Amino acid sequence: MRVYYYLIVIFILFACKNSVSEQKHEPMVSSKIEGPTDTATFGTGCFWCTEAQFELLNGVIKVSSGYSGGKSANPSYEEVSSGKSGHAEVVQIIYDPAAISYDELLEAFWASHDPTQLNRQGNDIGPQYRSVIFYHNDEQKEKAVKYKNLLNESNAYDKEVVTEISPFRGFYIAEDYHQDYFKLNRQAPYCQFVVAPKVEKFKEIFRDKMK
Repeated sequence: MRVYYYLIVIFILFACKNSVSEQKHEPMVSSKIEGPTDTATFGTGCFWCTEAQFELLNGVIKVSSGYSGGKSANPSYEEVSSGKSGHAEVVQIIYDPAAISYDELLEAFWASHDPTQLNRQGNDIGPQYRSVIFYHNDEQKEKAVKYKNLLNESNAYDKEVVTEISPFRGFYIAEDYHQDYFKLNRQAPYCQFVVAPKVEKFKEIFRDKMK
């Protein structure tokens, strides 16, 4: 996906940010951590890429790779990789809403991968690599749905955005060797040829939001 499409996405998200934020909502049930932080859960394909991108953003406190969306408890990487568990590879993002908003995280989400690919990202194929937003409250759901609709209505991409938007049911942290994978394995072929280019493009698009 070309940088051109990233810029269109960002423009659309900024244009509708105020109209979404100003709307009133019913009382929300949130699963966020207690204190001055909030939580977002996104799947954009392989979590090695997603983790490496989002941990660069100012206001993001912690990014953990894991699994969400399936029925089995405490799934292993092998179970998720089979594509039969129902879980997606996701990142759990703990952030400071005073420093970065959920709107801005959504901008980064859609610009960090190709949301028009169904159950895959590039050569990573299967439902475990699906584009997905697991919302933690009604406000997150409303924003995600509204922005997805706007992207499709404006033809921001050359194909329809197929991102799944589902309620957050639980997060199972992945095995230790998946955490900070890119930082610890920069010389690995997958990191050099897949993760690194995505990280560099992400830096280019969001250079004013880097730590």
